[in-house]
Amino acid sequence: MLLTWNRLIFSDVSRRVQNMKLIEIERNGMCDPQLLIGIRDSYLKLCTDKIEKLSMYRNLFENIYIDATKVFYRTKAPEYLMENGVENYMKFAESKLHEEDDRTAKFLISDSQRAMKKICGDLLVLPFKNNFLFAFAGMIKRNEVENLHRFYRLFRFMGQNLDEMYAIILGISEDVIVTSCLTDMIATAQTIVQDSEKYVNQLIDLFNRFSELVRKAFGNDPRFLTCRDKSFKKVINDKTIFKLELAVKNKIQAESKCPELLANFCDMLLRKTKLSKKLTSAEIESKLKDVILLLKYVENKDVFMRYYKSHLTRRLILETSADSEIDENMVIWLRDSGMSAEYMLKMEQMFQDLQVSHVFNQVFKEQNSAVKDSTNNIKILNSAAWARASDKISVSLPLELEDYISQVESFYLKKYSGRKLIWHHQMSNGTVSFLNSIGRFDLDVTTFQMSVLFAWNQRPNERISFGDLLLATELSDSELRKTMWSLVSIVSMVKRSVVLCHPEVKSPAEFNNDTCYWVNDEFGLVKNGKVQKRGKINLIGRLQLSTEKSKQVDNEAIVQLREFRLQEAIVRISKEKKSIRSVQLQSELIGVLKNLFLPTQRMIKEQIEWLIENNYLCRDKQDFNLLSYVA
Repeated sequence: MLLTWNRLIFSDVSRRVQNMKLIEIERNGMCDPQLLIGIRDSYLKLCTDKIEKLSMYRNLFENIYIDATKVFYRTKAPEYLMENGVENYMKFAESKLHEEDDRTAKFLISDSQRAMKKICGDLLVLPFKNNFLFAFAGMIKRNEVENLHRFYRLFRFMGQNLDEMYAIILGISEDVIVTSCLTDMIATAQTIVQDSEKYVNQLIDLFNRFSELVRKAFGNDPRFLTCRDKSFKKVINDKTIFKLELAVKNKIQAESKCPELLANFCDMLLRKTKLSKKLTSAEIESKLKDVILLLKYVENKDVFMRYYKSHLTRRLILETSADSEIDENMVIWLRDSGMSAEYMLKMEQMFQDLQVSHVFNQVFKEQNSAVKDSTNNIKILNSAAWARASDKISVSLPLELEDYISQVESFYLKKYSGRKLIWHHQMSNGTVSFLNSIGRFDLDVTTFQMSVLFAWNQRPNERISFGDLLLATELSDSELRKTMWSLVSIVSMVKRSVVLCHPEVKSPAEFNNDTCYWVNDEFGLVKNGKVQKRGKINLIGRLQLSTEKSKQVDNEAIVQLREFRLQEAIVRISKEKKSIRSVQLQSELIGVLKNLFLPTQRMIKEQIEWLIENNYLCRDKQDFNLLSYVA
């Protein structure tokens, strides 16, 4: 009966069913789905082939279903894209993929559903992947998280070779993020180059913006997180907006100024400034940890550490830390983030020196009755951790300080033998009483300013020339120019200057030996428009910790230290390996030095040649790229 049914009746019925185009009618919502389900079940149950039981279902239903699907979307999809644009088409494609998933689950057996899913992707997504990729960059620029998330969900239908597609969209993402960040920063360059707070805040805002985009749009896909990291590494180390120029073998080498600006921002948070006063301790810690986050992307961390240490020295010398506990915690956080152990040990030594100096001052005053009530505070500091020998500047001190210094030296050398005290007066400061016709004021001054002001101590109403001040203070010409400029400049809080000069000048360079100076008898403190007879005024500003060539010296020291560290690393690696190829050596050097700086190929080559010339290394006679350690 079944064979007769298939031969005489069912073949005619199935042909009429196929001609009715029930599948297309069902897609348009004009057919009862149960009818198609019934037809499918009939093909499954009425098959007489005992070996291939699904042959009737596949030939007369599944294949026709697939062909009908292809015909439907090959026409429908391009029309919808042309009429509605890429972004609306992505919504359409995603909704149709869900519909087809549901439809396939109802009408096809489980073995057919996976194949049908791929076919739908090939119909709705794959032909238009170039349109999607073209719109992808714009979606990132406009921060269209929802559309990007939809793109990411459709992405898996873009072909079998997804690794190649990943490479394309990650490349697009990286270019867009870098371009967007640099465009934003160039637009505000004039402001942020002068304000490290705005610079860092803008960097953090951009980082948070793209981190949030990666989280919401791509579900923190590790590949997109890596793309974000690569992008920010390029932005932070970019040389086109802010650059630090280092002289390397009579050539100027440009580097990103970001490490310097990050160090300046840390100083603003950790020093007593308007910024640190308006923030809570928790907010300061949060911003410092943002800086540490950005430091992860900085290639030349040695520049940051050099500037940070310089600021830390100034804070500790002047005792201007907003919170000493946070200052110490910051050193711990920097150490935990993998910063150079050499710098970390020096900074830890700095805090230890202050504690030792505090004890020294207590003992000195207890055992010396003549200075028991003195407010002087001597800081005995380890020269290796704090300063360099080239920083010492000679100056003529007031007799009171000269006598005090000799007593300190005598006491210290009795207590510690074999040590030498070197006085760094450019790192010192004090308070002097200033008396004029207005009143008596306490002036916080540097030692150089103090030396200049004491020149008028015995002759308060006289005029003194620049040449005479050179002899009286024993300061170098350049240091005296800077010191006099700080005294003749108008003090912001009083709108007057301590010292007047003739002729008037617009810069320190205009001072000459005949320029005359005299004490301003009308200098005084003004509050609420009224002149005060007493008060305290700070003239120190930013304490000069090194000589006038400090920037050049610091830059030269950075380059020289890099060369030493690179030579040291090359010797250590080659000694351990005995022999090593140039490519492998370069790779290992980057791993060893990444917490200090990123050595260039040129720099590595130069140092290898230097080591070969000085018989630390040699090249293999048969293989030029093979380097061997010379014992």
